[in-house]
Amino acid sequence: MENPNFLKQKYDLHNAPEVEAAAKRAEIRSGEKVPQNPADRIQNYLDRFKEITDREDPEKREHGIDALKRLLHSKFVIKPEKISKDYIKNILLGNFAEMKGYDRDKLRMPEIKEQILKMFESETHHSFESYWVPKEQNDQIADQTVQDQSASMDRWLDYLTRPEAANYPDEFRYWAFAEMLKLGAQDRDRKDFNKRVEGTAAPFPELNQQALALVLDEMGRKRKDRPSRMNLADEAKQTEFKKRLQSENFGKLYGWALDHVNSLKLPKERLPITEGEWKKFTKGSTPKELADSLQGFNTGWCIAGEGTAGSYLDHSDIWIYFSQDEDGENSIPRAAVVSDGSKVSEVRGIIQNEKVKQHLDDYIAPVVEEKLNSLPGGETWKNGMEHMKKLAEIHFKHLQKQPLDKDELIFLYELDNTIQSMGYGQDPRIKEIRDQRKPKADASIVFECASEEIAWNSEEISEKTKAYIGPWNLETFQIVKNYPNIKHLYESFPDKKIFLQTLETDSSINSPEEAEEILKNKNIYLSDYGNDLLHKTEFSQVKEKYDLVRFTVSQMGLQRGATTDEIYKKAQDFGLELCPAEVGPHLRLQYSGKEWMLIAMKQITVRGGLPSVFRLGSDGDELELYGNSAEPGHEWGDDRGFVFRFRKLET
Repeated sequence: MENPNFLKQKYDLHNAPEVEAAAKRAEIRSGEKVPQNPADRIQNYLDRFKEITDREDPEKREHGIDALKRLLHSKFVIKPEKISKDYIKNILLGNFAEMKGYDRDKLRMPEIKEQILKMFESETHHSFESYWVPKEQNDQIADQTVQDQSASMDRWLDYLTRPEAANYPDEFRYWAFAEMLKLGAQDRDRKDFNKRVEGTAAPFPELNQQALALVLDEMGRKRKDRPSRMNLADEAKQTEFKKRLQSENFGKLYGWALDHVNSLKLPKERLPITEGEWKKFTKGSTPKELADSLQGFNTGWCIAGEGTAGSYLDHSDIWIYFSQDEDGENSIPRAAVVSDGSKVSEVRGIIQNEKVKQHLDDYIAPVVEEKLNSLPGGETWKNGMEHMKKLAEIHFKHLQKQPLDKDELIFLYELDNTIQSMGYGQDPRIKEIRDQRKPKADASIVFECASEEIAWNSEEISEKTKAYIGPWNLETFQIVKNYPNIKHLYESFPDKKIFLQTLETDSSINSPEEAEEILKNKNIYLSDYGNDLLHKTEFSQVKEKYDLVRFTVSQMGLQRGATTDEIYKKAQDFGLELCPAEVGPHLRLQYSGKEWMLIAMKQITVRGGLPSVFRLGSDGDELELYGNSAEPGHEWGDDRGFVFRFRKLET
């Protein structure tokens, strides 16, 4: 830690039970006692997190981060039963307002809220005060509230454990996350946050990398007795900022920083003008020049903070494209490219909202593509740039209310491939376009069939059915498998495709060594446990066909989770079979889906004596093949998905 007393002063952390537990664990592992001084005890505690976040093995890092998230969710995310009825009703009213074309935030205006309430009462024939939310709708909103809280927390954890946040000292990252967990809904008038209590249902605060960089940079300067770099023309704002900085209250500082960053320029009206120039900030150069060039603009970039800019320039060059302002000066930052001279590590734009940040705008993609083509390693971003150009074309058609064809809808709904974005989170244009489309009508275009040829529940399935979109469970599967004319299966369109397909093995793969080589050549990550399984797998050495279907534990009727043996027994009762082990590697080589899928197979013992099965997964764009422990009594959550083999009926 740069400042070992910081967390001691803030939390008396060296005396906390979790720090004591970490010290005892370290002593058991190493045989050496952790010194009693506060700095060493706190650093030993923080090293537990770094041991997870800095793991080189992606599988082990993923498991560690997932375990940390589960722990944090269980402790800090609201439970559905704790969500108040008033909160549920207000969310319902906000949803109703959006359906009527109003911005949810406009409900803060009394005259708008009154108008919405009249419309609500007219349609429901109930006053809003006396309206009783139906249980199904109540549960749906409660589940979404929990998901929103979890996702908003995860955005902070993901960012603060990524390499781009490593420039912040350990103690500052801990402080920012710990204090963020205490913050409830944002109060824009006070430029602060309400206190989070047990029943707070609001998501955790918006993550804005530029605002966070401002707070942590200024805190760092204060703690080192350096002068603030925040020089505001408005004297009242300057005084308010100094007061908040002196308090070292994260909520007050971050609330002020969010308001400040959002008040800066983001000249959307000038985005069509792309004339300008690339400016290179060379590795080792003065970070102040880089930070100064971004002042006054709401880019969302953390390099707008001098401290963060310096950490980047320690190891990389940064190229920034500045387009022309109203005076013809090249001053508007539009895109940033980070390169170490051999590869490009980041490409960022300026389009953002509360949930996603730093995406390229509609007009700048060709300029960025040309720059990437000129940089070593830039070719690895080729697919992403192609996606950005295609998305821009679809966005223009959307704005002009032009129809989209089948191929454009397949791309928009990511039915074949995930749209590769440049920023954090899904590109906001995707949601903007999808929210204004009618999925039922689009399904007919994508599947090239009439509306009456789509069944929306199992009772509607018939000989003329070409697509099924509806609930998926073992009973529905028994019906669907008897209708070979059904070519498209979704729980909901377009986001939940049902996995049911025939796998035809590659007869040229006759041994584990050959399979390992092909996985390597296709850049598929093979974990250590996955490799153990692979080398104990028998390959048929002839072309085989396996009819495969996937169910989650809850879809199998096991709503509260189940053991491996219970899952296998339930599947057997419905005529499903375990897969041969070779299904795992063959499916990974042929299936580009990135979701977790466990192969229901006879367990194979790997290192450590663990009975295990294959698991398909991904880390970003990289497909992966893991081994996953699956002891007979292992408890699985109701959302875990297993792939089984089934036999088609002879016709």
